[in-house]
Amino acid sequence: MKKVLLTLLILILIIAAFVFYTFSSTGYFREVNNTESYSVIAEIPMKGAEDFTISYEDGFMIISQDDRAGRRDGSATQGHLYYLDLDSGDLKAKKLTADYKLPFYPHGISLLKLDSSHYQVLVVNHARGQTIEKFELFGDSLVYMATYRDESMISPNDVIALDEESFYFTNDHGYTSYWGTLAEDYLGLGVSNVVFYDGKYQEVAGGIKYANGINISKDRDQLLVASPRSFTLKYYNIKAAGDLSFNRNLYVGTGIDNIELDEEGNLWIGSHPNLLAFAAYAGGKKEVAPSEVIKITNGDQVESLYENDGSFVSASSVAAPYKDLLFVGTVMDDRLIVLKQK
Repeated sequence: MKKVLLTLLILILIIAAFVFYTFSSTGYFREVNNTESYSVIAEIPMKGAEDFTISYEDGFMIISQDDRAGRRDGSATQGHLYYLDLDSGDLKAKKLTADYKLPFYPHGISLLKLDSSHYQVLVVNHARGQTIEKFELFGDSLVYMATYRDESMISPNDVIALDEESFYFTNDHGYTSYWGTLAEDYLGLGVSNVVFYDGKYQEVAGGIKYANGINISKDRDQLLVASPRSFTLKYYNIKAAGDLSFNRNLYVGTGIDNIELDEEGNLWIGSHPNLLAFAAYAGGKKEVAPSEVIKITNGDQVESLYENDGSFVSASSVAAPYKDLLFVGTVMDDRLIVLKQK
């Protein structure tokens, strides 16, 4: 009888330890305060502006928009890419993919300047299985170029071009089954990865807990990967032929999503400070989820610039400054927020 009781006690302690680990490692006990130091300049109507990227040189933003809440609830609509002239003053977004006929549920995006007149745009697309679409941007007109499809695209989240012919992308899960993805999310299994394409596909980094946003440092020497499930930013050295060598982890204390660089090379990241609240929100079980915007300077100085409990900005996924404005995109809100520090 004593052995049975001891076994039950040990089992209860193991379960309690697991529950505490899950809650503490996902930010459940984190208090999120509403930042009052910013004024709202504009709310650009757009459902699910989950990712965007800015050309500081030419003064525009490309936005990836997908109505994820509608798709979740059975009313799927075509997603789009938008062009926003940041110097015009009117902050009115132009739909770039109005004539794009293929099913399109865009996710992470990459912008690469090719010459003085046009850019390359890569975007993860969840509409036809899992693909990455390639476009070229001429002014504010977009031209479809190609579709990349491969079995290595298990659950692509974000993409970044190394050059005109090669790119990296993240898979945020390593499993596709319900129980496998559940184990990744709640047990914190590190089985997601980074894949490199240069004519062939190869895994160049693995063992990551929910590989999410991805970008390249200003000096083009390091690949940056967000791991929201471990609250870390991962640094990899870029080697010959696109190979990576692990450099270090930076603990940031929040569930970081997409990574953007400002003109000086500082990192701006939309984040989810409470991952359990975010999961409930994404699943339609909660109406809001908290948001946070962090800035990383000199590779290791982490500063929280903006927080909201979800009452105004839910599930912030991307953020970046332009001049004196701060733009914040979200996973499923119905607008892109433009802020200005008071």
